[in-house]
Amino acid sequence: MFFTHLDGTPVGRLLIAGDDHGLRHVSFEKSHFSAAATAPRDDWELNEKRLKEAVRQLKAYFSGRLRAFDLPLAADGTDFQRCVWSALYKVPYGTTASYGDIARLIGNPAAARAVGLANGRNPIAIIVPCHRIIGSSGKLVGYGGGLHNKQTLLKLEGLA
Repeated sequence: MFFTHLDGTPVGRLLIAGDDHGLRHVSFEKSHFSAAATAPRDDWELNEKRLKEAVRQLKAYFSGRLRAFDLPLAADGTDFQRCVWSALYKVPYGTTASYGDIARLIGNPAAARAVGLANGRNPIAIIVPCHRIIGSSGKLVGYGGGLHNKQTLLKLEGLA
């Protein structure tokens, strides 16, 4: 696995990691998770060149020039989690959906709570836009990167 950092974003420093199969992590340096979830592992190799396209696209997103990412993704998770993350990836820029909306989209309308858990375990923040998922009341609810970062990302997309 190789990694790099992206500094100077509206949501702070990001850790970006991937391998030959695709992008595996985009995480916030400061989140409510433990430091181990947001720091490179000892066996990861610093390699900015291998992640240059992910960095380019993230910079374009933050500058308002990119609305849809086009990167190979290779997140590790259960079949259900990957199904949820695939549905999250389809929520367009500048829109939101509820956990129930995603549950219905994946064909399991009773799974809103499970969708919420899978959403919270999304390892590829921003690119797999879990920040676009809100409560059924329309209110912002939990976000691994912190609600302030969720608000920042939604504001960037013209939603807050």
